[in-house]
Amino acid sequence: MRALVIDDEQIVLDSVRKILSGEGFEVDTSIDSRQGLDTALEKEYDVVLSDIRMPYIGGMRILRDLRRSRPSCPVIIITGYATVKSAVQAMKLGANDYIEKPFTPEELIAAVDKAINAQKRKSPEVQEIIHKETVIKVLERAAHDTDFVSRLFYDSADALEEYDLTGPEKLAILTGDIPWIEEHVGSLTPTQKRWLEQRLSMEIW
Repeated sequence: MRALVIDDEQIVLDSVRKILSGEGFEVDTSIDSRQGLDTALEKEYDVVLSDIRMPYIGGMRILRDLRRSRPSCPVIIITGYATVKSAVQAMKLGANDYIEKPFTPEELIAAVDKAINAQKRKSPEVQEIIHKETVIKVLERAAHDTDFVSRLFYDSADALEEYDLTGPEKLAILTGDIPWIEEHVGSLTPTQKRWLEQRLSMEIW
């Protein structure tokens, strides 16, 4: 079994490597989120663990891109107390589980086993836009409704509960993925791009 751990804290990388190696895993680590994402997309892993907040690329972006490239690979979010809410939202958007720092070896092993077994039992989500009109409706609302924009930023997936959207569609909206959306729905107007560009200018997830 192979695992990849992406975190900007060396102590976390060393801890996860030690614990999972003791369980027979071959473990790769990356302290650079950009390099970690590249590695996750290039190689085959049985599970990927990623911190939710890191410089350059956050856990939501890693979840998004990994789901598209390797939809059957389990993803576990590593989080601290301050970002537990974001980790819960990540689960609503396709992550298999989250684990809060500091964690015990038993908690980590249980989360990994649970994620791998759960992923084997479910079919991967379709990684394309199938609700085009709804996506456009959300983007146009976000261009004019400041309260809705605040909810998108702070409540993430919960802000989109009223809309019939898939996990990949929600992730694209919440991470400002203009190229992927335009690939499926065609060119967006400046108004429709407004929230997506605003999302990209905000802090990294």
